[in-house]
Amino acid sequence: MKSLGFKIFLSLAISSVYAGETGHYVNGSEGIKAASLPPPGFYYLMYNVFYNADDSMDENGNKLDIGFDANIYAMVNRFVWITDHKFLGANYGMNILFPLINTNIKVRGFEDEKFDLGDIYVGPLLLRWSKARYDASLGAGVYLPTADHDQLASTGKDFWTGMLTFGGTYYFDESKTWSGSILARYEIHSTKDSVDIKPGNDFHFELGLAKTVAPGLDLGISGYSQWQVSDDSGADITWDKTIRDQVFAIGPEAKWFIPSLKSVISFRSQWEFNAEDRPEGHIICLTFAKIF
Repeated sequence: MKSLGFKIFLSLAISSVYAGETGHYVNGSEGIKAASLPPPGFYYLMYNVFYNADDSMDENGNKLDIGFDANIYAMVNRFVWITDHKFLGANYGMNILFPLINTNIKVRGFEDEKFDLGDIYVGPLLLRWSKARYDASLGAGVYLPTADHDQLASTGKDFWTGMLTFGGTYYFDESKTWSGSILARYEIHSTKDSVDIKPGNDFHFELGLAKTVAPGLDLGISGYSQWQVSDDSGADITWDKTIRDQVFAIGPEAKWFIPSLKSVISFRSQWEFNAEDRPEGHIICLTFAKIF
């Protein structure tokens, strides 16, 4: 078992890159029509997320000269069940996520790499509304601190996160060829298990604007924004607790439904900007969804 001193050392090493740390949810995992849940059925989704950042920004958005470079690949396996049961006029469902993550990080001449199972997400509540001109969704769940967290490149966060999700998709025409969507997520973090540090809560938005250009094919732009909305806290914090991180991103996206395979494939590429107190980079997300 790692000693408390070693774990505090790791926290200090991370805080030398940027104060605090990011939450569990991976920005950019969803894009166009992000708030539209599928009809009743069972679904498997595989998110392939590639993230690269060679800039780490300070609290004023200036690049830190610390030799920072991060390359992360995550294969997130998600299982979704939407039922015929109704609650508040919505279809009730649930979902669970199992992420497999490879992280390579360099900072101040130190390099660490690790591949492991990440923290598991359990979402016992999904609500789906679908009307003539709009879709809406609401969800609630929790990230469990199931993964290893003792290395700089470890996949685990060492804290619990409760997450509330809500949003909507609006169709601008009766044939639903134009759509705009926004999906919001609010993360509430617990105190870390190994040290007395409680990360501040986070608020995320994922947005998308799309046009159906052929049967089953949507093209558009999508992006995200994220703000830390409360201060870090805890006796083991060595940085300014009032510093909060933020980031924005935008880029193109394509989404293709293939009826013969009962599958959906989506691809998005997004570039981050105006990051503060965190890395700033580029994300690619290739998602495969299978209908059973």
